[in-house]
Amino acid sequence: MPSFETLFTTDRIYISNKTTQKEVFAEVYQDLLRQDCVTEDFLANLLEREQHYPTGISLAPIDPELANIAIPHTESQFVKTNGIIPIKLIRPVNFHNMIAPEEELDVLFLFMILNQNGQEQAGLLATIMDFINSCEKDELINFFHTEDAIELFNFLKNNFKGVITND
Repeated sequence: MPSFETLFTTDRIYISNKTTQKEVFAEVYQDLLRQDCVTEDFLANLLEREQHYPTGISLAPIDPELANIAIPHTESQFVKTNGIIPIKLIRPVNFHNMIAPEEELDVLFLFMILNQNGQEQAGLLATIMDFINSCEKDELINFFHTEDAIELFNFLKNNFKGVITND
């Protein structure tokens, strides 16, 4: 498993006021492309993959008060680095449920996976869920509502590191 420092950077944490998946993805894509983290084809493939393999996750089974999340990702040939990109959505954005694709979810937070090595994808998904399960509910609720990138980064640094080092 990669280290916290290789997964998260302060310049790849986003707060988005966009209202659709496409707008959010396009906004983040432009910056990731500028940072040379993704290929030109990343956005098209991300959108296509989300349409066929939705990534919304209801956290209600963990606790009904938790916001729904999504973990969008694409195939590794469209990615030039490894990382988890936290994206706080100011307004809920509609995603289809990963488990029950016909179900729509209002999502407030994304953990976008950038993964050059396709074999690590499942491990990164599991690590994100371990992070969510390891946090105190009230702290996680506050985290999902934080609209400050540095506060988000610091929370991840304090809480995600333990999940990685416990592997």
